[in-house]
Amino acid sequence: MSVTSVSASSGPSLFAPVALGDIELANRVVMAPLTRMRAGASGVPGDLMAEHYRQRASLGLIVTEGTYCSHESQAFVGQPGIVTDEQVAGWRRTAAAVHARGGRIVMQIVHSGRVTHPDVNGGRPVLAPSAIAINGAGHTERGKQPFPVPRALTTAEAGSVLADFVAASRHAIESGLDGVEIHAANGYLLHQFLSPASNRRTDMYGGPPENRARFVVEVVTAVARAVGAGRVGLRISPQRNIHDVLETDRDDVLTTYGHLLDRLRPLGLAYLSIRHEDLGGTLVQELRRRFGGRLMVNRGTSPMTTREEAMELIEGAHADAVAVGRAAIANPDLVERWQGEHPENEPRQELFYTSGAEGYTDYPFLGVPVRVAEQRTRGRDGR
Repeated sequence: MSVTSVSASSGPSLFAPVALGDIELANRVVMAPLTRMRAGASGVPGDLMAEHYRQRASLGLIVTEGTYCSHESQAFVGQPGIVTDEQVAGWRRTAAAVHARGGRIVMQIVHSGRVTHPDVNGGRPVLAPSAIAINGAGHTERGKQPFPVPRALTTAEAGSVLADFVAASRHAIESGLDGVEIHAANGYLLHQFLSPASNRRTDMYGGPPENRARFVVEVVTAVARAVGAGRVGLRISPQRNIHDVLETDRDDVLTTYGHLLDRLRPLGLAYLSIRHEDLGGTLVQELRRRFGGRLMVNRGTSPMTTREEAMELIEGAHADAVAVGRAAIANPDLVERWQGEHPENEPRQELFYTSGAEGYTDYPFLGVPVRVAEQRTRGRDGR
């Protein structure tokens, strides 16, 4: 991590409470949105998912895995949705389980755009800002297959996608979740609109930075009006360069995202979440200034976020909360471990994307032997 030198006493403790809009957090350690593919073919969160999130309720906030807002927007087999009545009911049980332990949970809502395949989304159209395929292959039930050439959204279809985000956000709040996080990062649809590599449109949604930012502004604004801005976060990942959503011109990146946040600043959103390699650098901190509200940060994939890094980010006043991935997967009681400086479980990455309890709900808590934790998990799952 690259951070500027700031006195450790200039910011609050990692374990101090903080309000992100209308959402009160007991501490500033947040579970990052983490795809785990445990929702089955129906996309319905079951007892296993509810238990997974319940176990991690002592984190200041849980951000759920990316949850699809329409059937055509599903990116992965086993990904949960928030479309059907059964999915809404499943999320209601999950939220209740987290709240029963005093936790807070928001749903990350995503449209995959071109990061899908008809064998994943039920044979529905693959849509994107422009008819440009990803150079690569995705996982389907029939193995890895090349990504198809998507169909460019019409302006009318863009309006339908916006309505899907709004409906999904309303369903999330109706399910009892504390808020929603709109996913405009990591190469998915909203991120595809922001990048000049994936957005070659010539209408009001393409071309100069202010046009490429327009659709994201419209979606976030509509969701904020529907469920309340104090319950809405936004996630971005400038310069992530994933799924061929390339952002290699730094000036263009700053202009595009600066315009996006200038437009969103008056809404008073709950938070902005940024995934970037250089969290203390000028780009991230300038975007924070343009946003004018609470900032959540995550550095990305390697190496794993440590207690020391998280503390430095908060105490050095680089962010208001830190989103943690693999450490939160492997340690359901991560906050207690970090507060007491206890040893941590190691994540079992080979089990991240499997379908059962192993590597999902069987990580031991402090003071609980592994064999006892496994027995408790099997008892809950009926295995």
